[in-house]
Amino acid sequence: MEPQRDNNTVVSDMCNNHLPKADALLPPESGGNEGRSGRGKMLTTYSLWNLFRNCRRACALRYLQGLVPVEPDSNLSFGSLIHECLALWHGERNLEKVLEHINQAYPNAAQDEEQKKTWHLAIAMMTGYAARYPQEDFQIVALNKLFGGKIINPATGASSRSFVLAGKVNGIVQIGDEFFLLEHKTTSQLDVTEKLWADFQIILYAWYVREVLKIPIVGIIYDILVKAKLQQGKGETEAEFEARRAELLAKSKTGKTSAQRKLPESDEEFQERLRIKYGEPEMFFRQKFYIPESRYEVLKSELWELTQNFLIARRKGYFYQNTAFCFHFQTPCAYYPLCSADNAAAVIENNYRTVDPHEELKAAQDMDTEFLEKLRIYPEQFKKAA
Repeated sequence: MEPQRDNNTVVSDMCNNHLPKADALLPPESGGNEGRSGRGKMLTTYSLWNLFRNCRRACALRYLQGLVPVEPDSNLSFGSLIHECLALWHGERNLEKVLEHINQAYPNAAQDEEQKKTWHLAIAMMTGYAARYPQEDFQIVALNKLFGGKIINPATGASSRSFVLAGKVNGIVQIGDEFFLLEHKTTSQLDVTEKLWADFQIILYAWYVREVLKIPIVGIIYDILVKAKLQQGKGETEAEFEARRAELLAKSKTGKTSAQRKLPESDEEFQERLRIKYGEPEMFFRQKFYIPESRYEVLKSELWELTQNFLIARRKGYFYQNTAFCFHFQTPCAYYPLCSADNAAAVIENNYRTVDPHEELKAAQDMDTEFLEKLRIYPEQFKKAA
């Protein structure tokens, strides 16, 4: 019998009908149904659970079908690069090596306008960061540290038979006798600190580092880097200059003007403007938060609830769409073209490619296979389902 659905629930049967049963999409090691004998557990991350919270359909498309847009999100790509640069900087305090890493990331910056734009921003941001924080008041304990563990039912203390969780923290630092997570964030909004207290990701990370790695994390240091909005001057074309010159001549009482054509701003001139901008106090700031124990209790309950809802969705083969998330942050979701076209094959072929899930953990997996084996996480779980 077809299960009854609330008429007020926004769903698309046509869209869901194009999605294969979720259990069939998982590799044998991933544990399609809880408690099935001889099967491992599905590897999950914060990113998976956060997307499941926001839109189950997007989560299924990303983590069960392995679909990502052909064109990567420029903001995400830039943020990833800056995270890599910060790890290099805090690891070796060698600005020259950091800047070379940026040069390698944008090999065509001299010819490609988009690469040139982000190259300028990354160079200026990291140069400014090194100038702002030449010395630190904390000691580095670990950088890009892999963590992971069981997902526990807070009511019974039993661990999930279907899921484990893993991830990487930007940094773990020590100030005196206290340990903090160091979390880097790049942002265009100066009011970002107002939202940090509700950061599901960092509370999740702090809990697992504390429980699994046995490092007594007491809080978080948010390391915030603001993206400058300055643009390199493009100058005037000959036609633009002549139009401006004619307008000035028409207004001149003498019939003359000293106007000269505005030439494009050189890279050196633009870098100097960015250097001055990144010398301003508000371009870098840090916020320290202590985590109350009550936040951990909320986290454990919410995470367990998410696992139970995922199991229900997977058993029914139905991951509904949250249309309120389609234009989150005033930009379309990565899967909006696909959902709005009812998963048309042509849209998938032209706009998406398939990748392995949890790509952010691949390097960490290579560094610590013993850790992953203890969690019954296997190499196959880093590959998308066939």
